[in-house]
Amino acid sequence: MLVNMDRRQLLSDAIKLGGSAAFAGIVSRGLLADTSRDNAFGYGDLFPTTSLNTGETILMLPKGFQYTVFGRKGTVMSDGNVTPVQHDGMAAFASPDGDIRIVRNHEVTGDHVSDSKCIVDASNPYAYDHTAPAGCSTIVIDPVTRLLKRDFISLAGTHTNCAGGATPWGSWLSCEETVFGATIGKSSDGPFGGFAKEHGYVFEVPSQFDIAVKPVPLKALGRFVHEAIAIDPRTGILYLTEDRKTAGFYRFIPNNRRRLQEGGKLEMLMIDGKPGFDTRKGQRVGDALPCKWVAIDDPDPVSAATNDLAVYESGKAQGAATFARLEGAWYGNGSVYMSATSGGDAALGQVWRYIPSETGGTLVLLFESRDKKVLWSPDNLTVSRRGGIAICEDTYGGACHIRGLTPDGRIFDFAKNIYPGDEQSEFAGVCYSPDGQTMFVNLQLPGVTCAIWGPWERGVL
Repeated sequence: MLVNMDRRQLLSDAIKLGGSAAFAGIVSRGLLADTSRDNAFGYGDLFPTTSLNTGETILMLPKGFQYTVFGRKGTVMSDGNVTPVQHDGMAAFASPDGDIRIVRNHEVTGDHVSDSKCIVDASNPYAYDHTAPAGCSTIVIDPVTRLLKRDFISLAGTHTNCAGGATPWGSWLSCEETVFGATIGKSSDGPFGGFAKEHGYVFEVPSQFDIAVKPVPLKALGRFVHEAIAIDPRTGILYLTEDRKTAGFYRFIPNNRRRLQEGGKLEMLMIDGKPGFDTRKGQRVGDALPCKWVAIDDPDPVSAATNDLAVYESGKAQGAATFARLEGAWYGNGSVYMSATSGGDAALGQVWRYIPSETGGTLVLLFESRDKKVLWSPDNLTVSRRGGIAICEDTYGGACHIRGLTPDGRIFDFAKNIYPGDEQSEFAGVCYSPDGQTMFVNLQLPGVTCAIWGPWERGVL
């Protein structure tokens, strides 16, 4: 047992590995303590709280926190389109006029073309595929009132836009969480395919555009069941997650940092010296796993049209590691944080930290849940200016929270969904305003976006 190790030596080694006292705290606590909830290190108990602008009570929050609600599904937007359903991943950007711009995904699905309807009119020339149902909307928020000023469709004709990532140059990378395309087939769930174009790609949406972008699929980033993207601003390298029960963790080294359409190299993470390593079970919080990367020779294989694991299998054949449903990803504290939604011995979720380096980097398990009341199916996440991690839950049948993870590895409750009739809807798209003072988050099934603010200085979020 590691409880007999010299604690000062452990901390010293952790600091050398992670380059920060925060990392040392997580490692030491992960090795020496239990992975349980500790609200004393958060913002306190949660209470039903009424929205300032609508008067509805849909969130439980700590004392002192407030919120507004806007961007509701089905409402008519400023451009005349109807606000799509299934609000999911998003990011907030500063605008030159002082407003906040949020680019928000809509995870609208439909396996077969007959199940789908585009979110814009068929006459719109800026839809990638008029037979596909999803895309993005851009919403402009007043930074003082935290209320909606205007909104419009900014990406259309894509499919199952789940998560993505913000770029250092002010755009949103929206990811398709499906590989359905023109190929028609049949599975246990029924027929699939028949769309006008192929899907399973990443699309870039400039945050400052006032009209829909002309979509260009970034095929060099791979055709697979994409989830999220995090970019290291120091190197320009993109890190990508994959939402499958057997998933890979990828990186993309662009030929041109600001022009991703010029291509680059896609790779998949491998644990050095442990080919085929499986991270899904039997892992120990705090262990440092040295990494290397294997090349994906064909990021857009023809076989991906009928096999959504084609890219993963290419990397796995070379010894790459397997994860359990990698979903949320965010860059912060010099690292990439990501959630494995069904990872861990109890299959309740893991939070991983990847620390980049020139030699391949290091992977560390920060947290693994053994109790649904502590953390259940972590999904989207973000990193605050104060170093904490805000984690959305997607429990598929239970209460959903936003949990906070402190720099020393303690987890706590920050918010709970109590939307009448949709209490089990997932939180999604958690992110912060550019000044870090407002948290934005979606309730997916009710189809609303919330702005939350309050005494952040009391904690790490």
